[in-house]
Amino acid sequence: MPYLEFVTLEVPDPADAERFYAAAFGLDDRLRLQFSDAPTSGFRGFAMSLVVSQPSTVDSLYGTAVEAGAKPLKPVAKSLWGYGGVVQAPDGTIWTIASSSKKDTGPATRKIDQVVLQLGAQDVSASKRFYVEHGFEVTKSYGSKYVEFSSPSSPLSLALYKRKALAKVAGVPPEGSGSHRVALGSDAEPFTDPDGFVWVPSA
Repeated sequence: MPYLEFVTLEVPDPADAERFYAAAFGLDDRLRLQFSDAPTSGFRGFAMSLVVSQPSTVDSLYGTAVEAGAKPLKPVAKSLWGYGGVVQAPDGTIWTIASSSKKDTGPATRKIDQVVLQLGAQDVSASKRFYVEHGFEVTKSYGSKYVEFSSPSSPLSLALYKRKALAKVAGVPPEGSGSHRVALGSDAEPFTDPDGFVWVPSA
């Protein structure tokens, strides 16, 4: 069964991006960087999500991201589903930082429990069928709004979100064109999904 093994962000300056991500989030081999100057504008159709255990961890990661040069898109705040905020990295990638908890249950940490790649799909049901046909296993599905896939031995998870809804969560207009500026790694054969996201072999 295929699953998401890594995410490669295509950035204009890999050295600068590496410094930013080390300072902001301390991410390891879950994230790769490579040079690209492919044209892109507006919403790129995806967002990275960091899931953590409590609000103080959200505050810490959000704060270091902004200090390292990220643009705040949504300030951290409580909501119906928990606590979180959204930033945009200097390379343009959107990051949501969230906890399902609204109260701290222990000392503040910087531990990231889960990294989720959320892909914006024009037709979630059609994209879900496409991924299932390519061997991916669904673990959560909410009709035509949201789908999550299994990631048995990976620190990364893959989810499909309606494009306009994902843009709304991110706090940006849904319009965008050009390159997604992201490549997805898997042990599956290379393919491109219905929304133009490219999957490459793991190496």
